[in-house]
Amino acid sequence: MKTLFSTLLATGLMACAPQNQTEPTTAKSQLANVAMVKTEGCLTGPIEQFGRYIGNWDIQTWTLSKTDGTTWEETAGAKWNFMCVGNGVAIQDFWMPDNGNVGTNLRMYDPKEKHWDIAWTATAAPGFSHIRAKEDENGHIVMHFVAPEQTPDRRITFMPPTENEWDWKLEMEFASGGEKQWNEVFRIKATRHQN
Repeated sequence: MKTLFSTLLATGLMACAPQNQTEPTTAKSQLANVAMVKTEGCLTGPIEQFGRYIGNWDIQTWTLSKTDGTTWEETAGAKWNFMCVGNGVAIQDFWMPDNGNVGTNLRMYDPKEKHWDIAWTATAAPGFSHIRAKEDENGHIVMHFVAPEQTPDRRITFMPPTENEWDWKLEMEFASGGEKQWNEVFRIKATRHQN
């Protein structure tokens, strides 16, 4: 799976590289030519909000039981790899769950609006999804879908990472007693992948 993504990414980057080169180049040198291997630009300023997740992560996942609505059940898990694009242009990640429904996010920071615009697509939900995110005062990154509209509304929260782990949750908005409230329905525990 990792090789497939690397091959697709390298192929796309080679198509964007200057064509007037006189020497043949490898996919790895093409990546270096367009600064896909540098991370310094993603580790400073506002882009560091998602830059701090750069790396390869082993993911444990839990879902709220549909049977009783209170029990947490562990599910298949995943790999989730984050990389710096263009040494600070964006953060891209590759979501690779054990069930095979792969996906990718391209996360771009808008310095004027001071929020993130995120493009998401996945085999389980093909097409373009627009998500917007903003870091709160506690260092959590809170994401909301812009399009397509979600019913019920959903929000995703990335908790601040330590060097080797971080947490994530998905909540859905439900009406209860005439008031809307957020209920957590899916959670993730990320642990840095050890080679």
